[in-house]
Amino acid sequence: MIENQKIRPAQVIGPLGEPLTVADLPPPDTKRWVVRRKAEVVAAVNGGLLTIDEVLERYGLTLEEFASWQRAVDRSGMQGLRVTRIQHYRDLYERQLKY
Repeated sequence: MIENQKIRPAQVIGPLGEPLTVADLPPPDTKRWVVRRKAEVVAAVNGGLLTIDEVLERYGLTLEEFASWQRAVDRSGMQGLRVTRIQHYRDLYERQLKY
């Protein structure tokens, strides 16, 4: 992340490999968070397009909620963000840590 730099990129690579700009991000009043939207926000932070504080304020998220999205992407990619599969991927990750 490049949070502390004053110069930010105009675009970053999105979760599907496409260029992602601030204009491409979900609108601030988003209520329904599908996998693609979550992944775009995580990619924006990881690429330095927005800071974590900006994302929390813009979307009204908690730090814990956003951190869970980041962990899910780090562990399982976009599929880890699927609400119906969260427990499956969590169990898989915990089993991998044991061995």
